[in-house]
Amino acid sequence: MKEELVKRYLSLTDEEHRENIKKASENLKGIIRKTALIRSDSYSAEYGCDIYIKPENLQVTGSFKIRGAYNKISSLTEEEASSGIIASSAGNHAQGVAFSAQKKGIKSTIVMPNVTPLLKVNATKAYGSEVVIYGDVYDDAYAKAQELALEHGYTFVHPFDDYDVICGQGTIGLEILEELEDVDEILVPIGGGGLISGIALAVKTMRPEVKIIGVSPVGSLAMKISLEEKHVTRLSAVKTSAEGVAVRQPGDLTFALAGKYVDEIITITEKDIMEAVLTVLEKHKLIAETAGVVPLAGVKKRAKPGKKIVCLMSGGNIDVVTISSIINQGLISRGRIMCFGVELPDKPGQLVKVAKIVADNMANVIELQHNQFKAIDRYSNKVMLEVTVETNGHEHIKQLIESLEENNFIVNRIY
Repeated sequence: MKEELVKRYLSLTDEEHRENIKKASENLKGIIRKTALIRSDSYSAEYGCDIYIKPENLQVTGSFKIRGAYNKISSLTEEEASSGIIASSAGNHAQGVAFSAQKKGIKSTIVMPNVTPLLKVNATKAYGSEVVIYGDVYDDAYAKAQELALEHGYTFVHPFDDYDVICGQGTIGLEILEELEDVDEILVPIGGGGLISGIALAVKTMRPEVKIIGVSPVGSLAMKISLEEKHVTRLSAVKTSAEGVAVRQPGDLTFALAGKYVDEIITITEKDIMEAVLTVLEKHKLIAETAGVVPLAGVKKRAKPGKKIVCLMSGGNIDVVTISSIINQGLISRGRIMCFGVELPDKPGQLVKVAKIVADNMANVIELQHNQFKAIDRYSNKVMLEVTVETNGHEHIKQLIESLEENNFIVNRIY
């Protein structure tokens, strides 16, 4: 974004920002859902404070992105609308733009990298957009979208670095303050910065004492590093399962707004993310994408007795295969599943001995692989038994391994 445009938006008064976000809220009436806060009894009990979830995974199109996209498209001139719009996205922004364009009767084109999950490609097509698959990474798709915009006269709808998009996302902040007037902190996932900039604008211009905390995976810290270095910084690479916040470079406007209104950015690990996905599925029966649970994954760093904290669950567009993988990783991380190998003398009765030890320790066998023709060493007369068991935590696993070793079995823990 051009420097003079950034300066213009930064020069707006608090009242002007509030009015623009309230106007966005009016634009969105009848289009989006007002997602009511859910008090998390499990997180609240664990950390001794009141923790709420703002479930934008239940939003139309499955994420918050529709708010910014629809508000932006609502602001187009007749000429811009008649020429059509274009966006680049590997997921939620694509669906938000496609849905909004369909509602407005505007031609839309979405450029998606070829790594985009088929679920999201098909969902975007279902909203009536023309989908162009181009490039191996998002940057390739972005460049192609810019090229097509110039070629055909389309208006480009940026996923985050656009004031109208930011104001649309800011309607979330208005809803939080309407429902929980005495909120102390709001935790927001942060990638390019559009979401947190909007929420911060809405909240800080009305309740400046409320803390706005960004949460980022350690493998995707573009905004945090940029703020620390006091200029927009482009990372050479990002690495995180939370694809919704996997951004190499924040926007010029979002960087400026975050620097002015965001109080702090905290970091989380991939393990934190996996456990949070599992927790919200188990305890709240909510399906969230990895980026969606980032605030809940970081809430332990901000929780203090007496606080009222809102964690924004930003989206729930996740395919079944990914859910399955995350659940398995989460169960392993919590010690709920263990796989181990054990050497057995190749003679009758050895498998029964292992099975009895597993049963005596109240572990449940999920899978067992035993093939006497696959000898460890054909001259040692030993074979490997591989067992996957359901367990009740890390102490239970330790107990089972000790019991096997006490019975002279050599245990090799696989995971």
